[in-house]
Amino acid sequence: MTVPLFLVAELPSGPTCVLDGPEGHHAATVQRLRAGEELLLADGRGGTATAVVTAAGRGSLDLQIKSREYVEPPDPRVVVIQGIAKGERGELAVQAMTEAGVDEIVPWAAARSVVRWRGERGDRARERWVATAREAAKQARRPWLPVVAPAATTREAAARATLVLHEEAKERLTSVELPPAGEITLVVGPEGGIAPEELATFEAAGARAVRLGDAVLRTSTAGVAALAVLATRLGRW
Repeated sequence: MTVPLFLVAELPSGPTCVLDGPEGHHAATVQRLRAGEELLLADGRGGTATAVVTAAGRGSLDLQIKSREYVEPPDPRVVVIQGIAKGERGELAVQAMTEAGVDEIVPWAAARSVVRWRGERGDRARERWVATAREAAKQARRPWLPVVAPAATTREAAARATLVLHEEAKERLTSVELPPAGEITLVVGPEGGIAPEELATFEAAGARAVRLGDAVLRTSTAGVAALAVLATRLGRW
């Protein structure tokens, strides 16, 4: 059985601790962990601790710490600038990309994005992406939580972009030159694709257009497919 992971603000410094709050409730009440079972604690910043349950209470667990570990952040970092999609497609993209190892997700207010993140509505939408990334990271047992940045304009996205997924590109993601360190920032368009003037802006800023293959993927799957290619090429997988 896979050892479950629970996120905490800080890893315990001593030999014992209590897991309470929402994570403790989930562990004790929903997953019903009992004395003798193991779990992982993670701070989302590379630190993890293996612990054994010594007692289960109502909404909390008493834990004995067995070991601690720190995982260095990935280098190069992989960032996806994701075109804001309608409905649940954006959250589906965030979930899948987090499980595939994305290090940062930047929501992009593209010209062809149907949905606009403005005011409180935009804040709530970003909070859903943050929550989705958090739960997906727990599912994947990731020591590092991906960052979900504030929504970016095309100009702001172009300042970071290095690669742009585009169905008319000649160069393939499987063969394009990748930097050995730093940051690889990939742009994924919304449902309607990337507008010609947006592609021109990205290329003028130094980004290169690349393609995955002949098929045109949905915005909710293109990012995770590209991440699979990058994870393989970077030796993460």
